[in-house]
Amino acid sequence: MALYTQHLPDWKRQEVEAIKEKTGEFTLVGLVDVYGIPAAQLQQIRRNLRGIAVIKMARNTLMHHSFDELGGDFENVRKYINGNTALIYSNENPFRLYKLLVQNRTKMAAKAGQTAPEDIVVAKGPTTFKPGPIVGELQQAGIPAAIQGGKVQIKETKTVVKKGGVINAKQADVLAKLGVKPMDVGLVIQVVFYQGSVFEPEVLNVDEAAILAQVQLAAAQAFNLSVNAAIPTAETIGAILTKAEREARSLGVEAPVYAKEIVGAIIGKAYRETAAVQTAVGEY
Repeated sequence: MALYTQHLPDWKRQEVEAIKEKTGEFTLVGLVDVYGIPAAQLQQIRRNLRGIAVIKMARNTLMHHSFDELGGDFENVRKYINGNTALIYSNENPFRLYKLLVQNRTKMAAKAGQTAPEDIVVAKGPTTFKPGPIVGELQQAGIPAAIQGGKVQIKETKTVVKKGGVINAKQADVLAKLGVKPMDVGLVIQVVFYQGSVFEPEVLNVDEAAILAQVQLAAAQAFNLSVNAAIPTAETIGAILTKAEREARSLGVEAPVYAKEIVGAIIGKAYRETAAVQTAVGEY
């Protein structure tokens, strides 16, 4: 037990022990960012992940205490504890867990002060709004609007906030009224510790289609190398024998080497060559 941990209040000591106990029950322990997730949304995520992963809220300082006591490789995880962090436990492999968390992300309306994750674009066209103050509100948010056919029309497609820009109060209000939900809300992996290795989100965010294509290409190249180099394997022996037979037949015909399997091909070749000579002589 770390010296400074001995003096924690009982309830904190119990929390540290609970974190350590949970860590021993699963093959994967990770840290996730829960910033900006409403309570109802977090509960829905818990329900969606039931039987797959367990989310545990804890104070950052208590996580530090827990990983300090666990020691070893968990020391490498401590540096990722930052901000609104929660623990996630699972027996899934980290790549599948990452994908599941991405699938559980939902779109929500933006709030003032949030950063745009992507360009926030409002398309040209009619709205459901009747003429009124909304026209001025749209224009103040940088969205050109006018009244047409008794309805408010957005006159041109407009990028309201560029990726990385801060959304102000007027923009947030108008976007919400237009039903634009630009914010991705869900658990964001900060780090995962799995079977002695630390995985950052950049490593876990893989393009499965691209990986599959690379594996298929590598398999095809390995197959071709095995066949062309005549390195027999269970997968390539058939192709190697077929190639060898084809090359032997070709050699036998060209040599020629008379054998009952290729005598017809030899005669056919001789006939074609004779015909070619006759044609050439006839031209002169």
